[in-house]
Amino acid sequence: MEEIKKDTSTENKEIEEISYEGSAIEDKPRDIVENLQNELAEQKEKYLRLYAEFENYKRMIQKEKEELINYANEKLIKDLLPVIDNFELAIKHAGSELNSEWLEGMKRGVENTLKEFLRILEKYGVKQIETVGQVFNPEFHHAVSTVEKEDVEDNIIVEELRKGYLYKNKLLREPLVAVSKKSKTSKEGSHPSGVHNESTKKED
Repeated sequence: MEEIKKDTSTENKEIEEISYEGSAIEDKPRDIVENLQNELAEQKEKYLRLYAEFENYKRMIQKEKEELINYANEKLIKDLLPVIDNFELAIKHAGSELNSEWLEGMKRGVENTLKEFLRILEKYGVKQIETVGQVFNPEFHHAVSTVEKEDVEDNIIVEELRKGYLYKNKLLREPLVAVSKKSKTSKEGSHPSGVHNESTKKED
């Protein structure tokens, strides 16, 4: 009877070992699957990051391409601006003291040529910047002098010395202007509210 019991216990140990080895074999595929899933998740994250970077790069290239197309003629137009300056100077210096019909006709011809030239440039996106009477803006205007004016507020453009131009809402050339400045006498003799101060002395 004892020998039979010993054999039975030995068989039980062998069964336990077999079952343990079987569970170990089953765990190995599970670990492999988890590793594969983790690796797949990492690769997916890398792909999404790379895709996002590529999309940003595409947008940047597209923007640069559009700007290149939109402003392809910028240098040419900028080089033509001195021609407009010469036209305007010719008209300005002609003034009103014209002693002959020939000079009057010449002035009208230059004016018409200038108008047509400006019309063509405007067709391609070039516009003159309005200055006189506008508030001075350092982002668009370049002040070369100040003029004391009692009847004009500070930082108002009172004279245009050279025209400025926009090209499709981009500053092509800034205008040269003179800006108003309140005279010291008007500042000292006026109240911040605009009412002049009159000092009265009390007699003892």
